[in-house]
This record gives sequence, C-alpha cells and structure tokens, in this order.
Amino acid sequence: MSSPLSERPFREVRVGGCVQATLWHAPGGVMRLRSTEDLQLHPQRMSDVLAHWAEQAPERTALARRAGGDGEWQRLSYAELVSLARGLGQVMLDLGLSVERPLALLCENSLEHAAWMMAGFWVGVPTISISPSYALLSKDYGKLRHLLATTTPGAVFVADARFEPAVQALLAPEVPVIVGQGTLAGRPCLCWDTLRQTRPGPAVEAARAATGPDTVAKLMFTSGSTRLPKAVITTHRMLCANQQMLRQCMPFLMDEPPVLVDWLPWNHTFGGNHNLGIALYNGGTLYIDDGKPTPAGMVQTIRNLSEIAPTVYFNVPRGLEELAHAMDRDPALRQSLFSRCQAFMFAAAGLSQAVWDHLDRHGEAALGQRLRVLSGLGMTETSPTSMFLVGTHARAGYIGLPCPGVEVKLVPVGDKLEVRFRGPHVMPGYWRSPEQTAQAFDEEGFYCTGDAVTLVDPQRLSLGLRFDGRIAEDFKLSTGTFVSVGPLRARVIAAGDPLILDVVLAAPDRDDLSALVFPRLGDCAALAGLPAGTPADEVLRHPAVKDFFQAVADRLWQEGTGSANRIARLHLLREPPSVDAGEITDKGSINQRAVLTHRADLVQALCTGDPAVDILRARHA
Repeated sequence: MSSPLSERPFREVRVGGCVQATLWHAPGGVMRLRSTEDLQLHPQRMSDVLAHWAEQAPERTALARRAGGDGEWQRLSYAELVSLARGLGQVMLDLGLSVERPLALLCENSLEHAAWMMAGFWVGVPTISISPSYALLSKDYGKLRHLLATTTPGAVFVADARFEPAVQALLAPEVPVIVGQGTLAGRPCLCWDTLRQTRPGPAVEAARAATGPDTVAKLMFTSGSTRLPKAVITTHRMLCANQQMLRQCMPFLMDEPPVLVDWLPWNHTFGGNHNLGIALYNGGTLYIDDGKPTPAGMVQTIRNLSEIAPTVYFNVPRGLEELAHAMDRDPALRQSLFSRCQAFMFAAAGLSQAVWDHLDRHGEAALGQRLRVLSGLGMTETSPTSMFLVGTHARAGYIGLPCPGVEVKLVPVGDKLEVRFRGPHVMPGYWRSPEQTAQAFDEEGFYCTGDAVTLVDPQRLSLGLRFDGRIAEDFKLSTGTFVSVGPLRARVIAAGDPLILDVVLAAPDRDDLSALVFPRLGDCAALAGLPAGTPADEVLRHPAVKDFFQAVADRLWQEGTGSANRIARLHLLREPPSVDAGEITDKGSINQRAVLTHRADLVQALCTGDPAVDILRARHA
C-alpha cells in the first residue's frame, strides 16, 4: 500500500540562509529579527556580474525568445549580451541620456528590452520598464502620462507600431523614439537594427568607471495598488545585495546554471529584478515565455515548458493554478516540468492550499516525490525579497524568516503587527518625491511595508512568520469587528476552486459580509457543458453553475466562526477587472480598493439586497 501524499519525501536540494533567526523584544511590544547567517561578500555593480559571466562562460545562452513569439528560439550568449550592452551604451551617451533623462522601455519582455537594460547598467543610465498595457489597453493613458511626467525620459524605445497612438498623444516631438520593428507614421524614428551595430568608444568604459553601488540602475514603478504608481529608485547595491541574499537562501542555484522559463513582466519587481536577476547573477539562462496565466495564454506556456525543462520555476499563484490544471490533461507536460525542477516559487499574492496540494499530487505522479514550494515577502521598494521560506513545513500563508543581511522589525498597529525592513536591498527613496519618501520610513530608517504578519508558533521561531493581510485592505464591520481580508479571501478562493478566479470582500456600513466574485468563465462553461465563448451572462445563469456557487456560499457560512469570517452574500461578476480603473495589475492580482471604488453602486446594491442584482445568499444566514 502506498503511503499518504503528506508522508512522501521531498526532492533533495540545498537550501539555507533563512532557516534560523534570532528574535528579541523591544519596548512597546516591538519585536526584531535577523537571520543567523551573515550576508556574504558579493559584486557591487550589475555590470561586474555581466563581465564575469562573459569571461567565464562566453558562449552560454543568457537569454532566449521565440522569433515572432512562436517561432524558433533566438539566443543571446553572455559574450553577445555584453558586446551589445557596450554598443548600446554608446548610443545612450550619444543621445545625452542621464539619470535626469533616462530611457523609457515601452515593450514586452524581449531580447531588445534586456539589451537596453544591460546597456544602462554599463554606462550608468537608468531605464524605466513600462507596462505595455498602459499604452495598448488603456483608453485615457492616465498611468502612462503619469509615468512619463515623473521620469522625464530623454528617449523612448517602443517595440513596434502598436505603440504609435500613445507616442503621438504623449511624447513631445523633440523626444527621440527608437523602434524595434517597423516605423511610426508621421514621426522620425531611430531604428533598432541600425543602432545595434554601434561600436563603443572610449566614453563607454569611462562612463562605466564612474558608476558604483549607489548608481541608479532602474526607476521601477510600483503597481499603484492604493494610488498612482510611485517610482522606486533602484540602485546597483540593492540589486546585487538582494541577489546574494537569494543565492544564500537557495544555494542550489550554484550547483548548476539555473534555467528559467518565465513570463513575468520586467516592469514588475518579481519578473524584472528577482527572476531576471537570478538568471544573470548565477550565470544561467532565461527563456522568455510569451504566454500568460490565462486559459488562452497557457497554450504558449505549455509549449515552452514541454520543450525547455526549468531547474526552478517561478510564477504567481494564478499561473501555478493554471499550470496544475493543464498538467491534469497533459502528462507529457508534467514529466517535462518535473524532470529537473528543484523547486517551485510563487509571489505577488497568496497561494491557496488547494493549488499547493494539487502541485504535490503532480509531483507524486511524476517523481513519487514532492517539490519544495518556496515563497516569501518582498516588494518593489526592497528589490524585492526580504523574507524567504525554503522549509518543507511550508503551508499557504507562510512567508519564512529574514534573508541574510535583512533587519526586520514587527510593530503593533492596532491589533496587527506591521513588518518593516532595513538593509542594503532597501530603496533610498521614491524618485523626485521627498514627501512620499519621508512617509515610507520610520524614525529608525526601516521601510514601513503596510503588510501585517504573525508568528506561526511563538514557541517555534524556525517555523517563521505568516502573512496576515494588508493593513490598508482590512476594514471594520458596523459592529466594530475587524475583517482580515487576506486570509478570508484565500479561504473563499479555495472553497470555490477551480471556478473562482478572485474575490473582493465588502461590507459598507453593514454588520455582515458580501463578496464580489470574479469567476473563471471557461471552467464555469465546462461545468455547464456549454461551448467556449458562451456569453458570460448565459454561463453564470446556468443551473449547474448557480448550484455550485450556492454550495460554496452555504459552506463558507457554515464554516465561519463569526461575523468577520462569514460570507452572507455572493455576486458573480460578468465584467472582467478593468485596467483603466486600476482593478488589476500585469501580474493578474486584484486591487481590492479599486474594485470597491469602481463598482461602488454594485457593492451597495449587493449589500442592501437590491432585487435588480443577482445575489446568492448563504442558506441559514
């Protein structure tokens, strides 16, 4: 008889760095933590990292992307990447670019995108990776206008003519525009194919010699979950220190050059700092995945993962969920993914225990073993990782212990504990925003995250911390009872797996809770036996779908222990989250506040029981 899955062994990999910590108490209920392992010596500039691998492994592929998104792999070796970076660095200098006039990159992840970033590292010119959705999906260009006004770029690189309307609407005629493919009608442009042939002159190495640990490497914008995005000053010191922290937490990265297959956008810190950085810092290879964690986008991801077996796999929770469902139907994909993968890791949102268990079942089927699921806590302001979790005791919501070199302070805020960070990986501030910078740090120079945490077990510090939600997202019922949104949201998603994409909790002036549910329409249609593409209203009114969600509502009510964790009403949303309204980020995470603000009338109607709104009420509520 086979042993239960929970008793199956884990694939052996080397981990460390964040497995033990010291904790001491300070006045006012404050607690402080540090890793028992010191941060080791490491490079101080990303250009030093690139130069090292160009010398040690010049022919190894650094980056690859399919031609046209779905053709053959096009590759850049480390030697080619450095050569291209030096030539494009000369272009930057010729254009007069500088910290005050950086280069904006309006494009998806690509070889060209990476080359410009590396050129900026080399000559000390910051780059700004901007979400393409701000130009291609937005109707009013509000966020894009804000980003450009904040950073005043001296030149802009765009992938192709798709971006022409945004360029014509927002860029002054004197700002040079570089086009990756094709041209823009009615505007003189510089051509990528010409510029990539530029030979570097002596000024390039002189510019590199003038860079140091505190040179600005990037201006990276936050996702703007509570207000307009802020430009985080990201230095070479931050990037290099954080990569060394990650290497010490995951020493298996040094056992062989890591291979990543990754879609996460470089305009966000998880993709652009964490994942891209891991590949480059450790002399590995990053295969750019043009897929997305959606039913349609997974087609490309599945093809890539079936062909390229990663040594470690990173994704947001929704991506891992989509992948787990895809492996149910595709055993060959499962075998390829698990063949040499040493660990999964997720970030940007909480992973439900249901998805976690689903991945474990696939590990059992492929290997007879489970893979570690790594996680942690980080943000754009900390480049990104501050807490990390590598132990086999991991569960949904666990975030581990401090990385080497990170100082952690836990500060009482109401009935929560806010986690704050200090260390070489923390930003010096927000670009051209001294007031926001001052507000972001406490009197001791700790960055105030706004995230709440608890100790998993005060008697067993090695188990680490548990995420306890965003303090700004939590709210009170009319009775004065606090609702902890993060944990409850995770429970609702788990209860509705696989038909719930995400959920937003609401209780305006009420003493009970309602929930706006973003359903997975494809899975709902499949449950109802309806063809793909069936209108949302028809899918969600189908008896099989309504019965499923009624059972979810009843279960959530019955399992609740009080008004702060019981859902009285559900409403299934027909409209997807809006980019222009800030309801969703490129990573697919939902902005609770933006949804509540944008759909305020619907929220009020739901909570008051308006008969014009389809409402699923928990029976016995």
